[in-house]
Amino acid sequence: MTTLNKKDQRIRRSRQTRARIATQRVARLTVFRSNLHIYASIVSDDGQRILASASTVEPDVRKELAGEGGAGGKGGNTAAARTIGQRIAERARAAGVEKVAFDRAGFAYHGRVKALAEAAREAGLQF
Repeated sequence: MTTLNKKDQRIRRSRQTRARIATQRVARLTVFRSNLHIYASIVSDDGQRILASASTVEPDVRKELAGEGGAGGKGGNTAAARTIGQRIAERARAAGVEKVAFDRAGFAYHGRVKALAEAAREAGLQF
């Protein structure tokens, strides 16, 4: 029996979540976080199209984050995650999506992932 490394464990958890979300037949809000950035996408209910996306890699987001406390455009903190949560909710509503399933991709619902989810809820996205 082989042991799974940290990434493989996360991917295994994400497969279980996506299988459950697929039965709901609703668009899903996917989140990926790296050490430096956080990414969010709204994927259609059939899983074939990206309806909206936002990330800390975008130039205007980096400028906005640099203005907050002079962090130099850091995308790896909860303030950046809150910004992305608000932006993805605005873009989802513009694309006609009001209700989504939250797909945290195997990441713990804590820290940046939680901050993004709460900001998206506050901005009007329903989970």
